[in-house]
Amino acid sequence: MKCVILAGGFGTRISEESHLKPKPMIEIGGQPILWHIMKMYSAFGVNEFIICAGYMQTCIKDYFANYYLHHSDVTFDFKDSGNVTVHSNVSEPWKVTVVDTGLNTMTGGRIGNVRSYLGDEPFLMTYGDGVSDVDIHALIAFHKAHGKLATLTAVQPNVRFGMLDISANSEIHAFREKEIEDAGWINAGFMVLQPEIFDYIEGPATVFEREPLMRLASEGQLMAYQHKGFWQCMDTLREKNQLEELLASGTAPWVKW
Repeated sequence: MKCVILAGGFGTRISEESHLKPKPMIEIGGQPILWHIMKMYSAFGVNEFIICAGYMQTCIKDYFANYYLHHSDVTFDFKDSGNVTVHSNVSEPWKVTVVDTGLNTMTGGRIGNVRSYLGDEPFLMTYGDGVSDVDIHALIAFHKAHGKLATLTAVQPNVRFGMLDISANSEIHAFREKEIEDAGWINAGFMVLQPEIFDYIEGPATVFEREPLMRLASEGQLMAYQHKGFWQCMDTLREKNQLEELLASGTAPWVKW
């Protein structure tokens, strides 16, 4: 299966870095989070990617155009007409298509704009700012088994603060530590989609998480793969630092390579 990654947004909530580069290119552990997502999929044998770019899309194209230079030792011989020698170049088994899907295009519109690169087969789709230890093989098997048009990975995010048990008359009965069960299930991305979902996308202004997913749900065509393992998006500098700490400690759950 091919994997579509949404990487075109402005990343305004992490503006400390996104004013210099698109959010998927913000680095954790010295590599863009986009690279971490692709390495995660690649560990499960998914090696063909369609990147839906937009904001500062040339940054993403330049990164892949110079991938060997970014990951290898290089000799620049200026005495020999500027000859460049790449030593022990690191190659990935990837085929990467970066598509400029528009600066202000919404998520559904971005997916619709890469339809010609996907053919008439089911495909994977996720967001370019979240990592997880979700089992992609199990996710795909779940999708194939239920036969619906769309599957999204659902997670219960961490609850940051302690919980209050409050009665109807506003009396606090208890103050307790947060538990994972206190959080509802949310859309974490890591989707599997049938090509029929393009019929649910009207144009560039379509927000995929609104009309298309809501309509799929109302028609009984949307299923949740409930993932109880690790998932973390990188919306803020605090979350970026959390991911950095996991990598530095050698305990990053999404690193399967």
